Amino acid sequence: MSRLFDLFARKQGGILNIYFTAGFPGLEDTVPIIKALSDAGADLVEIGIPYSDPLADGPTIQASGQAALKNGMTLDLLFRQVAQARAYTSMPFILMGYFNQVLQFGEENFLSRAKESGVDALILPDLPVEEYELHYRSLFGKYGMDIAFLITPQTPEARIRHIDQVSNSFIYMVSSNAITGAKAGIDDYQEAYFRRISAMGLKNPRLIGFGISNKATFDQACRFAQGAIIGSAFINALAGSKDLASTVSQFIGQVRQG
Repeated sequence: MSRLFDLFARKQGGILNIYFTAGFPGLEDTVPIIKALSDAGADLVEIGIPYSDPLADGPTIQASGQAALKNGMTLDLLFRQVAQARAYTSMPFILMGYFNQVLQFGEENFLSRAKESGVDALILPDLPVEEYELHYRSLFGKYGMDIAFLITPQTPEARIRHIDQVSNSFIYMVSSNAITGAKAGIDDYQEAYFRRISAMGLKNPRLIGFGISNKATFDQACRFAQGAIIGSAFINALAGSKDLASTVSQFIGQVRQG
């Protein structure tokens, strides 16, 4: 049983997924941040692979990626850091990046290293589900690597059901047609979208991301999905931190308890 499957089997709601960029704010901060997230009660962690030309990331995550690359972060180092972090926690690890990075590293080499280091799933926004089915599904299966696909308010119902059929971890519900970044709240249009997807009876659990930043937006998202993903707000907290463990603990506490 995979760590992700086990998480969704034993916890039906209120799942908190925290995103951060590997190598930010400091090159050696990846492991301490993951350990602190596990200690503070995050349910899973989404580790961003720094990339020079991200498609879906807002200015906060873009800036953290640029800083991480400037710090010297590489995929090889990232895999070593993830392996070190795996010794501290059984919390599921998800790598979020872009398929060009996988191609440049070598598809099988990437999946092999990811599995060896303790990664449970990948999020690759620029990998179409059809391409995955035709060329990579068996390779992912060979290494026991799950994948999560994204849907948006504009994704047609037939495609959502197809993604649900192909997916083997969870469905990443992008809350709006926008790039990542903290928002003031969840509007009526987004709530109607959440209700529509919730009513579809999909087989995979759902996590809502983009614009989730605090207890209010987290709680609201959790009314319509098994959990939510917080990224930009967490990165902003890390950026000004003088004590990473304390910052992480306070951030998780504020999201959980307010």
